[in-house]
Amino acid sequence: MQDKFLIQKQKQLSKRDKSNIGEWDKKIIVLCDKINKKKNYYTTSSCSGRIVLLKYSDKKLKDAFLFRTHDKIGFKQLKDALSGININGLVEFQQTSCILHVACRTINDALNLIKLAKEAGWKRSGVMAGGDRFMVELHSTEQISFPVAKDGKILVDDDYIRMIVDIANSKLERVWNKIERLKKLLNS
Repeated sequence: MQDKFLIQKQKQLSKRDKSNIGEWDKKIIVLCDKINKKKNYYTTSSCSGRIVLLKYSDKKLKDAFLFRTHDKIGFKQLKDALSGININGLVEFQQTSCILHVACRTINDALNLIKLAKEAGWKRSGVMAGGDRFMVELHSTEQISFPVAKDGKILVDDDYIRMIVDIANSKLERVWNKIERLKKLLNS
């Protein structure tokens, strides 16, 4: 009898990357590799956290991203990105947290992964049961989101932009530290 979970894992891990950036996020790839080498787990999606400017909409837009980075930013980089945007409507600044989806063979595997994640500081994590596997969503809490421009006009001054850059970079660092802690816990 074939192992259905293993077949699903092989199929998932052989797919090409369908993310908007078209490649693995470098700050989380080692964690994903560690998880994928374990018999009872495989990752289905991941992001180490990012800073973006996007078109605000209640609907999903294909061309929503106006600026995106998975790295820390500087004042000039964000100011230049904002100055280069000339669209009608709202532009939103977001610093998003780390998120990771992991398929688990059993409910006990899922609960063990959540226990490790919580120990590493990932506060928002849970299990979704469905079909032949249990899906764990590991989600950190560090994030910021607010309107930053409207109809081509920047809504905040330079002091505010400097403050937001510092806060967003600090939150990304905290997220990346949680990724490192979880990598270490998976070794033990």
